[in-house]
Amino acid sequence: MKRGFLFILTILLSVSSFYAQELALVRENDLFGYVDKSGAYVIEPQFEKAASFSGAFAAVRKNDKWGYINAKGEWVIPAEYDKVKRFNSGYALVFSNDVWKYVDGTGKQLETPVPDKYYDFKDGVALFKKGDRIGLLGIDGKLILEPKFAAIKNFWAGHAKVKVGDSWGLINQKGDLVIPAEYQEMGKYSPNGIWGRKGEDFGIFADGKLQVVSGATKIANFHSSSKLTYARRGKKWGFVNVKGEWVIQPTFDKTKAFVNGFAPVLKNKKWGYINEKGEEVIPFDYRDAEIFGDKGLAPVRDKKWGFVNESGTLVIPMEYDISGGFSFVMSGFKKGFIDGLAKVKSKKGWGFINEKGEVLAGKWFQNAENFVDTNK
Repeated sequence: MKRGFLFILTILLSVSSFYAQELALVRENDLFGYVDKSGAYVIEPQFEKAASFSGAFAAVRKNDKWGYINAKGEWVIPAEYDKVKRFNSGYALVFSNDVWKYVDGTGKQLETPVPDKYYDFKDGVALFKKGDRIGLLGIDGKLILEPKFAAIKNFWAGHAKVKVGDSWGLINQKGDLVIPAEYQEMGKYSPNGIWGRKGEDFGIFADGKLQVVSGATKIANFHSSSKLTYARRGKKWGFVNVKGEWVIQPTFDKTKAFVNGFAPVLKNKKWGYINEKGEEVIPFDYRDAEIFGDKGLAPVRDKKWGFVNESGTLVIPMEYDISGGFSFVMSGFKKGFIDGLAKVKSKKGWGFINEKGEVLAGKWFQNAENFVDTNK
């Protein structure tokens, strides 16, 4: 009995491991394909255009038409559309015969009321526009909220900014106002905090009320990794907490977000890093610097980019590019180490390096995008 259980468990783990696949979109010889984290092709280069996977499906173009494939490279929706968008919440927008429509992973159309403009689903809802008003559409094809707002921005973590007249508020996925529309500006929602402006006062929302940040003239959106965000007073930047208190006084020329307890800051035309007490922890030696990724490494630049660890030691030489205007249609871009690998460019092309600076499978490509978990 015990041996039988162990056998079944082994099979289940093997199946889970097989399907827990991360793939990266790459281009070689002007065709697009997908590699796994060993650097091997799972889907050989064969497409004219392609996008990174969005969950279980990726949009690809062949013979001038778009369709969708799965992580095995099998067609799940034939290439018969003129335009397509990413899957989210189980649906994607596709365009043919001058008509947009929502389809599921089998290509079946979702029946919905006809809007004046189509929007992607995100967090289980899509914007629904009629005339000059916007409401919300659910993944059942029915209206969650009749069009009544002048504007609704994209949902983030189940919340979206809405505009009433000249003022902004915040709604949830049911369309309920969780912050009244009485603010002149409002930041993107984060579970760590959200900023707003009423009149001349900038502040942080706490329990639905705006806690004014003394002297602030601008506040950045909260990063998911910290309960501190950067704010400007006069011409200098510092950091405030979710109570609207200055915890690091504004003395820096520029700043970026705290991640892993470190934030890149600019002072006297050089970038370095501080901790959440405002203490210098990595010297101001760089022309540019980015936030820390995983593996405890952050990109820093002189003429080229390299990577420092949390002790400030340069562990990967500054000999790469890490960004550029190469992103494929419908693909996003993040800099630095993500799930153990960083996308970089050398004279040989684009590739992936590990924390030791070793190139994944020794391979360089014409272009490359970050790895994506095909189960998400």
